[in-house]
Amino acid sequence: MPPSVSIIVPCYNEEATIRHLLDAVLAQTYPREQLELVISDGLSTDRTLDVIIAFQKEHADLSVRVVSNEARTIPSGLNQAIRESRGEIIVRLDAHSMPIPEYVERCVAAHQEGKGENVGGVWEIRPGADTWIAESISFAAAHPLGVGDAMYRLNAKAGAVDTVPFGSFRRTLIERIGAFDETLLSNEDYEFNTRVRESGGVVWLDPSIRSVYFSRSTLGKLASQYWRYGYWKLQMLRRYPHTLRWRQALPPVFVLIFFSLIVLSLWIVFVRYMFAAQVIVYFAILGLAGLKLAINKRKGFLLWGLPFAISTMHFSWGTGFLWSGILSLFKKNG
Repeated sequence: MPPSVSIIVPCYNEEATIRHLLDAVLAQTYPREQLELVISDGLSTDRTLDVIIAFQKEHADLSVRVVSNEARTIPSGLNQAIRESRGEIIVRLDAHSMPIPEYVERCVAAHQEGKGENVGGVWEIRPGADTWIAESISFAAAHPLGVGDAMYRLNAKAGAVDTVPFGSFRRTLIERIGAFDETLLSNEDYEFNTRVRESGGVVWLDPSIRSVYFSRSTLGKLASQYWRYGYWKLQMLRRYPHTLRWRQALPPVFVLIFFSLIVLSLWIVFVRYMFAAQVIVYFAILGLAGLKLAINKRKGFLLWGLPFAISTMHFSWGTGFLWSGILSLFKKNG
């Protein structure tokens, strides 16, 4: 008999996307009697729970349970779902995701072949809404200028990596290295995977394990998401400074130089030219990337939409990172 599997999902106000996830879990090729879905809900205020209840009534043959995440954070939701789950293998998904039908089957196969302690795949990123800015954001979220060498968002090859977004692991791994760190309100996956690697384990990426991920629908939501990523990345790096990658260092360095030049240009004329040069070069690079993508995809709005989205990602991530550092200095002095 194949091993039992628990899919765990933290969610909050996911009325617009939760049905996509539920239908995708229902479509899994893995034996349904060996599969359960545990959703940890952070006290949603929209119709998320109504959608889940309706699905449960329609498909009573699939085990779907909802637990309340009183702490209302992603890592607390993950840990609570793990505690409530029963599967030998745990698959972590997201309410914004839609795994392919073979997702669970391929995760289990990779574990049985001994590929890695934490196994995941790649994202196919789709717009979170039917608007030009949402579509621009979806392209930015998979573009090298936006995500650097984050292989799970690009055309990756199978192999060991730093992290995977939606990992799968045996329950015994939690017993060995501990659960998700609830003091980190973001970057919990990266921190978890760091502990996997530092314990001698392998984080394995298999590009045949694929899921659709719905990106943020507005620049405001994108800015909030990436500010949070940057803020909590520094908190994670304070524990594991050796895990810093170039793609993570560039945004805060760029933002620091950007704002430093603004301040210095108030008194030094030459600095004004340096600032102007930085702005021109930066947006020229983004503009050329937007032009190339607009031509390739035959979508004219990408000419300005891609630069808007990528610059939002850079500035939000970098500002969140720097603000986290400033607050840390005050806490130390205090």
